[in-house]
Amino acid sequence: MISGFRIEDPKPSRRAFLQGSAALGAGLVIGFHWPMGRKSALAASGEFAPNAFVRIAPDSTVTVVAKHIEMGQGTATGLPTILAEELDADWAQVKVEFAPANAQRYNNLLFGQAQGTGGSTAIANSYKQLREAGAAARALLVQAAAQGWNVPAAEITVENGKVMHTASGKQATFGDLAARAATLPMPAKVKLKDPKDFKLIGKLLPRKDTAAKARGQAKFTIDMTLPDMLTAVVARSPRFGGKVKSFDPAPAKAISGVVEVVQIPQGVAVLAEGFWAAKKGRDALTIEWDDSAAEMRGTEQLIAEYKALLDKPGARASHQGDPEKALGEAPKVIEAVYDFPYLAHAPMEVMDCVVQLSADRCEIWSGCQFPTIDHAVAAAVSGLPPEKVVINTLYAGGSFGRRATIEGDFTGEAVAIAKAIGGHVPVKLIWAREDDIQGGKYRPLYVHKIRASLDKDGRIGAWQHRIVGQSILGGSPFEAVMVKDGVDVTSVEGAAQIPYEIPHFGVDLHTTKVGVPVLWWRSVGSSHTAYAVETMIDELAEAAGKDPVEFRRGLMAKHPRHLGVLNLVAEKAGWGSPLPDGTARGVAVAESFNSYVAQVAEVRIVDGAVKVERVVCAVDCGVPVNPDVIKAQMEGGIGYGLSAVLHGAITLKDGLVDQTNFHDYIPLRISDMPKVEVHVVPSSADPTGVGEPGVPPAGPAVANAVYQLTKQRVRSLPMSQQDFQKV
Repeated sequence: MISGFRIEDPKPSRRAFLQGSAALGAGLVIGFHWPMGRKSALAASGEFAPNAFVRIAPDSTVTVVAKHIEMGQGTATGLPTILAEELDADWAQVKVEFAPANAQRYNNLLFGQAQGTGGSTAIANSYKQLREAGAAARALLVQAAAQGWNVPAAEITVENGKVMHTASGKQATFGDLAARAATLPMPAKVKLKDPKDFKLIGKLLPRKDTAAKARGQAKFTIDMTLPDMLTAVVARSPRFGGKVKSFDPAPAKAISGVVEVVQIPQGVAVLAEGFWAAKKGRDALTIEWDDSAAEMRGTEQLIAEYKALLDKPGARASHQGDPEKALGEAPKVIEAVYDFPYLAHAPMEVMDCVVQLSADRCEIWSGCQFPTIDHAVAAAVSGLPPEKVVINTLYAGGSFGRRATIEGDFTGEAVAIAKAIGGHVPVKLIWAREDDIQGGKYRPLYVHKIRASLDKDGRIGAWQHRIVGQSILGGSPFEAVMVKDGVDVTSVEGAAQIPYEIPHFGVDLHTTKVGVPVLWWRSVGSSHTAYAVETMIDELAEAAGKDPVEFRRGLMAKHPRHLGVLNLVAEKAGWGSPLPDGTARGVAVAESFNSYVAQVAEVRIVDGAVKVERVVCAVDCGVPVNPDVIKAQMEGGIGYGLSAVLHGAITLKDGLVDQTNFHDYIPLRISDMPKVEVHVVPSSADPTGVGEPGVPPAGPAVANAVYQLTKQRVRSLPMSQQDFQKV
């Protein structure tokens, strides 16, 4: 996740999510129409507002209301594109604004009764909805013109924001027709365009957020200021599960600029006239922590405990044939054990939230990824009824799943601080970089073991995959419906179903109990399962004496979309063609969030370290709504995936996190970003996600190339902990 939730349709996990999300709040989707009983499609501003997603002003400006947050992934462009296509709007006149928190009107159709962005669902769940919203608005404008000009509606055309009747030469702008259109009844049914007539979808359009961001005009939470506002930082237990036993506020209050020091359930908050004063005040605090319920284990101990489970059957996630018997009878079995560390999300904009609290109102400004959850949390913490809580969604500087917390952690924290000071001034809560790196909500630590064999024809005869790690959904409202028979679907996705024909196949899971907070991380389970699966496939290809691409092709006959991206990436990467000395290629294929991605990495070894020179990527994500955004998301996903496999690791010693900032939790530097080529498969299928699917193939493609150079199998990440030598 989105970073975010795993939605697979028609697999059971999607239905389970829909059921689980019903627990988050009351209300049901009402489509794209205003509530029944609305007399006019004129908004309070006087703009033509035929539905919840579009307003047209007298000056013909078209404002598209985006129900999904823009955190860099392109929704502020993708969503307006869909609606503007059916409206036949002038792209230059289209603006976008973020929807308020309102799960009845702006729910994610794949999440049920919840408003939120994640799981690469923004375009997928909005595609038909926004097309219908645009088509309905267009139909009303056409009808208004037909009535005003006394001509048949069928003779009217709309193009680039203008409504025209060719025979009479009459022409009007959207703004000219808005007032009359607002008086007309909503059409019962609208006709959508044939995709061959698309003029915006599938085209290269300028992003709607680029200019504002380039000029520093885009409003992020970190930019928010209100009169008399204080900035807050929180001292939290250095061990997960620790609590405040006692503290002395005097040293903090002695720091110039510090105004208040208050205790909240999460720790001790220091409020000051600015961030630096608040941080210095927090550093000066004297706190005694109660670690009686804290997690005290370190990484080495956890990995040892996890590996002890690898020889014991776990909860069955997937099963076909009799893999144990087949492996026992096989003349040769290949076995590999993998360990994957905790990973932080580390978005560029840290966690932050602005709250203005009074006796009868709580107003929030935030890069809010899950408005339904944050809204409920703010109401509960403030003690106000939900209708008294208002959330203003701003741009977010990245998330990768971090802002989509099940318990609304930083929102609840900010409201708790405002409440603790009686709401007498607005509060801006800021997590320092160190707070987030050390503050939990990580991609879980996992250990895998795969045992596989080949039959006499060099095909995979048996495959048994065991996974050990924490449940992301454990303890959440989704556990009851998304954890079935001991299996958290987010732990096994990308492993329980793979695109290779294997007669004897099994996947099982051991779910561990650890006090380290975990959360979905960009591409969720596939961030580790794809690595294990795709590197083992390469091992089997070598054992069979076959080329890695040809080996995969021979097993993918029933999975044409996987095969399609594999063939495309092999062609575009020049698979099999000569490379410079000291360079090797590796390949990997993965499906996540209903999108199919294959990548080929070209790699060198420089001074014992892995240097990725080039990555070629093929992606099949259905209708490519914004090809440039798709390319950007693949590039970003590849960079994010490489950061993890090359450098990323959160480690613990005696329950304390070792890393603190970007000097020891190292993101990929710009000098190490490879050349990336992205090729999008033409498709007429409904669009699917692109925010997360670029991540999973990156690591195994690199690892497979590293083996070609060094004959070393990389089974423990990150790669930076190993010294590689060319053979």
